[in-house]
Amino acid sequence: MANEKEFSIELKQDVAKGTYSNLAIITHSRSEFIIDFATMLPGLPKPEVSNRIIMTPEHAKRLYLALQDNINKYENQNGQIALGGEPKPQFPMGGFGGGAKS
Repeated sequence: MANEKEFSIELKQDVAKGTYSNLAIITHSRSEFIIDFATMLPGLPKPEVSNRIIMTPEHAKRLYLALQDNINKYENQNGQIALGGEPKPQFPMGGFGGGAKS
């Protein structure tokens, strides 16, 4: 697009390694979306939050659209992603797509 500006980002080595997460708890207020990324593993008493991302509603929607686009591209190359294999965790605060707070 003509309005988009090019920019470069710095990716530090410790961040580039990444952090594994198999659980995201999403909440929101009127002005922010909060996404807590956690890891739930056998033998651990409870999931541990490793990262918390706080975004404006506009940026949360941009993330949603970017994920949707990338999932579509992935599935076009690799086939449909199945969701039926793992039990859904039962947390009062919700999981992916749940736990909205006002």
